[in-house]
Amino acid sequence: MSFQGYDKNFNITDQVAIVTGGASGIGKAVAELYLEKGAKVAVFDLKDDVKDVAKELSAENAIGVQCDVTNNESMDRAIQTVREYFGKIDILVNCAGIALLDDAENISDTYWQKTIDLNLTGSFKMCQKVGSIMIEQGNGGNIINLASQAALIALDNHVAYAASKAGILGMTKVLAYEWAQFDIKVNAISPTVILTELGKKAWAGEKGEKAKREIPLGRFGYPEEVAAIALFLACDATNFITGENIVVDGGNTIK
Repeated sequence: MSFQGYDKNFNITDQVAIVTGGASGIGKAVAELYLEKGAKVAVFDLKDDVKDVAKELSAENAIGVQCDVTNNESMDRAIQTVREYFGKIDILVNCAGIALLDDAENISDTYWQKTIDLNLTGSFKMCQKVGSIMIEQGNGGNIINLASQAALIALDNHVAYAASKAGILGMTKVLAYEWAQFDIKVNAISPTVILTELGKKAWAGEKGEKAKREIPLGRFGYPEEVAAIALFLACDATNFITGENIVVDGGNTIK
């Protein structure tokens, strides 16, 4: 295949994207940017208002689908809804996740298992199901998994979260290797603390000020800055990138 150039405006016009965890935070920012750049977006979320959120984003080009990424039947129904409504799937962005924190010696079995089930197994099952559809369609595709700086550096009380996100990095590499033959690119994004509504609450006060002092750029990130990388990895300009992890952390992991 020869390189024929690319859209320098980084549009993804008429591409169909699924964004899990898309009703708030980073997922919502990704959905908003994708729509702005011409995509059609299926917002997957467990929240009751996911349909309303999607309608507010775009009455014409977005749909909201309630989906539990820890439940196979729920995922199958949601994915089928997308295929029936839009006719295809070109992009998957796995943003759904949870952070249940405790120190390693005391973390409960429940906290550990819920974290692994949602962050790691849920992301894999979405990749497996949507990846199979992309292979069947025969037109390639892009899969983007949200990992974390916690996959790369030690964070206090984050043992389950770090394990789940490190697993995502390994999973991403294997899927990229296996599915390169089908022109399916699989990449990951690893953010630092991002100022979503939950992020603002979790890192308020002196705890947050101390964390920011450890970041070379001296601040936390914004959801739109992560969404920009999700757009970068989804567009034609980056079709030769696969199996990579882009760290969005203000330099926090370079120390």
